[in-house]
Amino acid sequence: MNNVVQNISEFLDKHNLKNSSETMLVAFSGGYDSMCLLDILLKANLNIIAIHLNHNWRGEESLNEEFNCKNFCKSCGVEFYSETLSSDIPKTETAARNARYLFFEKCAKKYNSKVVFTAHNANDNAETIIYRIAKGTAIDGLTGIAPVRGIFYRPLINTMRTEIENYCKENNLTPNIDSSNSNTKYNRNFIRHKILPSLEKINPNVISAINSLSEIAIEDCSYLDSVAKIIENDTVKYIKAHSSIQKRFIKNILVNSNLDYDRATIEKINKFILNNSTSKSGKVMSLSSKLELYVNNKIIKVIEKKTYINNDITDIKEEGFYNFGDKNFSIIPCQIQPAKYPKDNQYIAYIETDNINFTLRTRRDGDIFSPLGLNGHQKLKKYLNEKKIPQHKKDSLILLCKDNEILWVPGLGLSDKIKVKTKATHIIRLQEREYNE
Repeated sequence: MNNVVQNISEFLDKHNLKNSSETMLVAFSGGYDSMCLLDILLKANLNIIAIHLNHNWRGEESLNEEFNCKNFCKSCGVEFYSETLSSDIPKTETAARNARYLFFEKCAKKYNSKVVFTAHNANDNAETIIYRIAKGTAIDGLTGIAPVRGIFYRPLINTMRTEIENYCKENNLTPNIDSSNSNTKYNRNFIRHKILPSLEKINPNVISAINSLSEIAIEDCSYLDSVAKIIENDTVKYIKAHSSIQKRFIKNILVNSNLDYDRATIEKINKFILNNSTSKSGKVMSLSSKLELYVNNKIIKVIEKKTYINNDITDIKEEGFYNFGDKNFSIIPCQIQPAKYPKDNQYIAYIETDNINFTLRTRRDGDIFSPLGLNGHQKLKKYLNEKKIPQHKKDSLILLCKDNEILWVPGLGLSDKIKVKTKATHIIRLQEREYNE
């Protein structure tokens, strides 16, 4: 079996794609790589649709390439779909790449496909690694182009370009020749035509050597990820971990949150965690416009920023039911004295009062509280800290108050000022608000 065919066959087996009847897409530029890939996949009897993006960079040449792709697919009985980019798209490598992947994802939705094959090969992988080294990279950058990333599958990633070109010649395929591939003003072309030939003078097998480095980096990264996972957002485990594992953990939570990162960002976050690892109430650090990192002496977690603080006040002047945000508060007469009173961590309490004149609101500076059993009062802030309430949860607490005196913190505790001394007069409750459709 031809080495190229064998590589693709093994790839399909590994990813359970060989006998699938689902629709799969092939990114088809018509060049050597994608024509070789499409031809072999068709011979594997897969349900294939070829998708082509005309970047609209080279005028008539681009149109001819699209025409050749369409004719090749017609001759093979393969469905062909193409689009042309607007001339407003910047003619840069980055803009072109972003546009391509948006097109691929759009096609995947159009055809309800979970697989998009791209024709990246071993040379592409080596060029990518060299580019990342030149720009500055960590060990993750050395992993190169992933064989599988989401819906994108790359069956030729371990195949050399020379093998692909030989396959096309042996099978009488006539690929498109992109004239821009010789233009060394583009970084990838410069690496391909200038850097790699120079490196081959040192090692004729430099492509294989770089791809071997990529495989080692993938293995090492996999190991580091498995070790970093053991931290499990646990501050104590984080502190005990080696600094390289700490930074790996940070990198992973940023990636999982779809946040960009660099070494300086990771160092900054690591310092923040270490500096606040003994905090009982916790501290937060902004990560983006929507997310922040919360750290206390027990946990490390990414949380959503509180973009809206409820400054509303609801006056409680009589018995009844009141809405406050997404919660419902009720104060009703106590008809039967309880055999025992609810625990502090419940959202129901019995009180004694002859004057219903309260407010519902969130916390403010200067709030005071007289917990049951305390002789006198203390600042609410101190009380919440003693209860180890995370910093990011304090502002969302709904409080029953009278002026700056907190009378009840639902789920935490009741004030000595309205406790039952002789006979419970009312039952107060806070619960999720029910919405009628």
